Amino acid sequence: MIMSDSKKNHALEKRVIELETKLSFQDDLLEELNSHVISQQKEIDKLTTLCQMLKDQYKEVISNLPDASTGNEIPPHY
Repeated sequence: MIMSDSKKNHALEKRVIELETKLSFQDDLLEELNSHVISQQKEIDKLTTLCQMLKDQYKEVISNLPDASTGNEIPPHY
């Protein structure tokens, strides 16, 4: 059965509208996902900075501890 030009145009218009609707929803979803990615990257950056600070503090604490070899010596008052 052959469709008339009017029916073909209507069917084509309907498909275009459906595609535009899907594209609109995908655009919204993409923006939302992008927002989440940006937020997660900021959190990762904060955690990376915190981790580096903790490493630095750990190194400082370790460097201020007495040498392990001196712990076995007898104190001078014995």
